[in-house]
Amino acid sequence: MSSGSPIQIPGRLPLLLTHEGVLLPGSTMRTSVDSARNLQLVRSRLLKGTSLQSTILGVIPNTPDPASDAADLPPLHRIGTAALAVQVVGSNWPKPHYTLLVTGLCRFQIVQLLKERPYPVAQVEQLDRLEEFPSTLQTREELGELSEQFYKYAVQLVEMLDMSVPAVAKLRRLLDSLPREALPDILTSIVRTSNKEKLQILDAVSLEERFKMTIPLLVRQIEGLKLLQKTRKHKPEDEKRVIAIRPLRRVAHIPGALEEEEEEEEEDSDDVVLLERKVRSSSMPEPARRVCLKEVKRLKKMPQSMPEYALTRNYLELMVELPWNKSTTDRLDIRAARVLLDNDHYAMEKLKKRVLEYLAVRQLRTSLKGPILCFVGPPGVGKTSVGRSVAKTLGREFHRIALGGVCDQSDIRGHRRTYVGSMPGRIINGLKTVGVNNPVFLLDEVDKLGKSLQGDPAAALLEVLDPEQNHNFTDHYLNVAFDLSQVLFIATANTTATIPAALLDRMEVIQVPGYTQEEKIEIAHRHLIPKQLDQHGLSPQQLQIPPATTLGIITRYTREAGVRSLDRKLGAICRAVAVKVAEGQHREAKLERAEAAEAEGGELSDDAEPQPVSDSGAAGLALPPEMPILIDLHALKDILGPPMYEMEVSERLSQPGVAIGLAWTPLGGEIMFVEASRMDGEGQLTLTGQLGDVMKESAHLAISWLRSNAKKYHLTNASGSFDLLDNTDIHLHFPAGAVTKDGPSAGVTIVTCLASLFSGRLVRSDVAMTGEITLRGLVLPVGGIKDKVLAAHRAGLKRVILPQRNEKDLEEIPGNVRRDLSFVTASCLDEVLNAAFDGGFSVKARPGLVNSKL
Repeated sequence: MSSGSPIQIPGRLPLLLTHEGVLLPGSTMRTSVDSARNLQLVRSRLLKGTSLQSTILGVIPNTPDPASDAADLPPLHRIGTAALAVQVVGSNWPKPHYTLLVTGLCRFQIVQLLKERPYPVAQVEQLDRLEEFPSTLQTREELGELSEQFYKYAVQLVEMLDMSVPAVAKLRRLLDSLPREALPDILTSIVRTSNKEKLQILDAVSLEERFKMTIPLLVRQIEGLKLLQKTRKHKPEDEKRVIAIRPLRRVAHIPGALEEEEEEEEEDSDDVVLLERKVRSSSMPEPARRVCLKEVKRLKKMPQSMPEYALTRNYLELMVELPWNKSTTDRLDIRAARVLLDNDHYAMEKLKKRVLEYLAVRQLRTSLKGPILCFVGPPGVGKTSVGRSVAKTLGREFHRIALGGVCDQSDIRGHRRTYVGSMPGRIINGLKTVGVNNPVFLLDEVDKLGKSLQGDPAAALLEVLDPEQNHNFTDHYLNVAFDLSQVLFIATANTTATIPAALLDRMEVIQVPGYTQEEKIEIAHRHLIPKQLDQHGLSPQQLQIPPATTLGIITRYTREAGVRSLDRKLGAICRAVAVKVAEGQHREAKLERAEAAEAEGGELSDDAEPQPVSDSGAAGLALPPEMPILIDLHALKDILGPPMYEMEVSERLSQPGVAIGLAWTPLGGEIMFVEASRMDGEGQLTLTGQLGDVMKESAHLAISWLRSNAKKYHLTNASGSFDLLDNTDIHLHFPAGAVTKDGPSAGVTIVTCLASLFSGRLVRSDVAMTGEITLRGLVLPVGGIKDKVLAAHRAGLKRVILPQRNEKDLEEIPGNVRRDLSFVTASCLDEVLNAAFDGGFSVKARPGLVNSKL
């Protein structure tokens, strides 16, 4: 270096310790300051200092600053860079820190560390000068061929880039304007180099050594760009591309190694080609393939920075992944299917019969459209688990789609790709998940679909669940047809009342009624108890629940159509027994230790007298419970508490004006009490209990029929008049007032209740009834007979009065229930009243009248 008018740095410099990057003279770097000593340096020197000298720091690379001020400094790197702090930005979130923008001035060497706290200060020696560099001619004479070689490679590298970019054009001008001595540091800081390589350049104090180390870095970058240009197929207008020059980890010491980002970009280009190859080799129909190839052409023309690029790529990947022609082979062994269904589920004969029918037809005809089944029944009877068993029986994939609360038709049909964040509907997503085109789809809770401004999902399901249309189902996202005819759709619902008629018409409805007590006991001992024992780590040798106890749980602690509450109660019993078993094992260990201690004591002193055991010691070493633990009714009360349900039928029918009806709810059948009372008034009829319009009309029908037949049955009001509403008010109440009630099936119950009130006779306490009435006294058929009869059986009733035209429904009732109950079928109200009262309800002579003998 030649002499001039040098600018000296101070002999004492505060040191900024960095570990993230390497600052070279002539380059600029941002560094984060969040450690104790560096924070103190920024606050004391940069924020409070006013002179130019206070902004000059010594940046020491490859040296982490200890997090605590009390910790000792690590060994400092020998060579550092004197830097000028250009900008300081501070922040207090998530913790106090500063960001410094520093520019390298020159190299220095640490001579002596003067102090460590509050921030390190060292005496330094400047290694190269800040001076006015000499002319280019004089520099070339001093550096010779090495400088010329470096300059040639630098110009070659810059000219390979796009000169229309302002940053590249500025760099080209700097190559001609800056002295050659400054170029190695500047170019090393902007080409792809690792921190280790930059550290070697910083330690190279000799200018000749610095040129020799920098030239291979430039050659490596040039070779990498040449190879990248060869592997890419450029269009005429895109022959020159701007390649970002950023720091890169060195992957090899051989010049010409490819950069990681270039490899990634090459992989992206290969991915599009691979995607096109997948589209051409896929089994999708020809219309869908044409659409995909058109999208691939658009994808090739798009820059990767466009938002539509990712959307189009995701669309093509979905189209390739969809199972257009991939399917599983059905297992058509009917005997094995029957055994599997019987092992998985008890009862449910209708469902099993329908699945076996499908298998039989599938054996005889290979191409068969999947049926659209709808299992309707109360919660907890196994509708969802039956769907899983059907898939297992057929050997198909199973996918469940929960429709409860869905109120957007796009959940079914998908979103159009013009929307941000668009995605396919649940049907197409489910097919992508299972990977075959003939799975079993369970559409759970189809009766709980919502409706909103986003459309009606029930209307969108019309195409999905129509065997004549779903072979050509079009999702909005795909915008091409997909064949759903091989999918076996199974919908579940608690009631058909909330399912639109058009949707219900497309499905084959199979009723799944509640279980009888005997069926629940069998299900508990076949499935529920073994499952709960396994979940709680117990074995049949540790816990036994006899059928009598199970019956007690069913009648006294649960009152439901399904078995969910029964399962929870059995789980509570298992948890209580698990506590006893765990405590017993602990006591056994105590007893073993006590016996071992006694044996050792006996060996040591055979003549020692036995010591009496205190009561507290005996309690601490109590024997564990005997195995197996048998749960009886007394233990049941200790574990589950007092019974939740009692047989209150006989108590509530202890006065006239009360009758028992049968009601159907989505949760199964229920018994329903109807209570009536009369008082002096103006002939008004009061109805309470949250009744619907149909039930209110049934009450008016009942009172009208009784008024018209009062003389026939000699029914009178309190004053003895046949006009039942003369100066008399009647109040009808249906208990459980918080529950909404509606329907025509309470008509016969209301008539019986009012007949009991006006005749003063008690209705039989073991009788329940259901049926619709007319003004002429006819009894019309109603629905839900099986659920209603099962509810009467659960409540312990003995006689059920049904409409005569419902006699055919008794075939669905299990034989044991038919044996326990006596059924009376009635076609008119006369027969109902005769069956509801002891001794019948025949016409009686009025008291006080004298028969004439003339």
